[in-house]
Amino acid sequence: MSDTSAMSPQDALIAVMVACSASDQNVRTAELVAIQRMVNHMPVFADYDADRIRRISQIVFDLFEEEDGLDALFGLIREALPERLNETAYALACDVVTADGNPNEVELRMLEEVREELRVDRLHAAAIEWGARVRHLKP
Repeated sequence: MSDTSAMSPQDALIAVMVACSASDQNVRTAELVAIQRMVNHMPVFADYDADRIRRISQIVFDLFEEEDGLDALFGLIREALPERLNETAYALACDVVTADGNPNEVELRMLEEVREELRVDRLHAAAIEWGARVRHLKP
């Protein structure tokens, strides 16, 4: 885990998405596809080396195994993520959680934790959540 100190802002965004996906101990295909799609198409990831996704994911999984791992993970994320990207991180997390059309209680609690840890305003969070929900509705 020695490379965690060199976590980039994009790595932090990946870590948030992976943490939300893995929070219920079941990383679904739809969630992985959503993460890959966002990395491939969003401007914030324009110069990101997608090969780092696996390394960042492993850091998240390793920290989830530790007693205070979630606190450590949020510490790394806050350290690497500029405040201006906090709402972006929350929006990406919401898109991952709603990607399979069926967010569960554990994932929703994790989103709440992300919102609190990144100090996303409740009104902004509600708008972000609504946007994610309507983007992922099925016909």
